[in-house]
This record gives sequence, C-alpha cells and structure tokens, in this order.
Amino acid sequence: MKLIMSVNNKDNIQGKENADVTLVEYGDFECPYCEEAYPIVKDVQEVEGDVLRLVFRNFPLSQIHPHAIHAAYAAEAAAKQGKFWEMHSLLFENQDALEDADLASYAKDLNLNVQQFKKDMESKEIIDKVRNDFMSGVKSGVNGTPTFFINGIRFDEPCEKDLLLKAINLAKKNTRKEGVIE
Repeated sequence: MKLIMSVNNKDNIQGKENADVTLVEYGDFECPYCEEAYPIVKDVQEVEGDVLRLVFRNFPLSQIHPHAIHAAYAAEAAAKQGKFWEMHSLLFENQDALEDADLASYAKDLNLNVQQFKKDMESKEIIDKVRNDFMSGVKSGVNGTPTFFINGIRFDEPCEKDLLLKAINLAKKNTRKEGVIE
C-alpha cells in the first residue's frame, strides 16, 4: 500500500525537508502498541540523524481508546504554540493519565498559554486537522496503530528497531540510486 496524502506543511515534522528518508507514523496516543513503538522510533531517529525525517499523523481509535481523540486534540493544540513534539512525548510517557485535567496539566508543564490551549483543543481547526489526518490514513489503508510508511510505502513488518533500520537503509539506497544521473 502507498501513502495517499503526501507530506505537507500541515504535518507535524521532525527533521530536514531534504532528508533521504521520510518515516510517516499514523498513531494513537492511547494505543499500547504506539507506546511500545515510541522509544523505538526515537532510537531510530538517533541512529539515522539528518538522513531521517519523521512525520506524525493522528489516527485515534476512539472506539477502543476513549481518551485518544482528546489526546490528539491536545497534541495539535500544543502544536499551535510550537510544542507538538514535547506534548507528543508527554502523552506517550504518561499514557495512563490522559483525562482532560491531565492534558491541561501537561500544557502548563510545557509553559503553554493554558487558556489558549483549552480553546484550541475545542476549535474547528484542530478537530478538522485530526479528522483529516485520520481520513488520510483510512485512504492509505491504515486500519490499526501504529502504521508506518517509509518514503510513501507501507512498512508491514513488526515495529522492531532492527527491521525498521533495515527498511530505512533500503529506502536510503533506493533514494540515492534514483538521484544519480546516468
């Protein structure tokens, strides 16, 4: 399967725009598998450095994770104040505490304007952003979390560091090969 919606300026991105490899993760902040993947992705980012660009898109499975949608809103509200990745980390590191009061507490810990944060969490802009992330995942065949795409191609192996690095290295080689003028 291929990624239908290309990475764009509405995405939450870590890394250089011209990185050889783009890793897109569709994730749910309440999903235990996403929580397991979180340190693996951080390790992979450390190993790959500037070669890797990470994109996180919200895919809250609200039927089975009742706090996932508000956690996604919280992450996007934090993004409006330039702290998406810090909130992303707090949410995964405190997955057992995702009530609205907890989310506001994290916003305070990040020195966000908490009133603005709460207002943004309920805004049409944030709700639409999370919905658009989710729908782009559905169109790309995402049906569970985490789901990864490496340079637009779905990664269907288990989320293990060695397997992810192997796939990223293969994508790196293919990117560099395509960039060579023959």
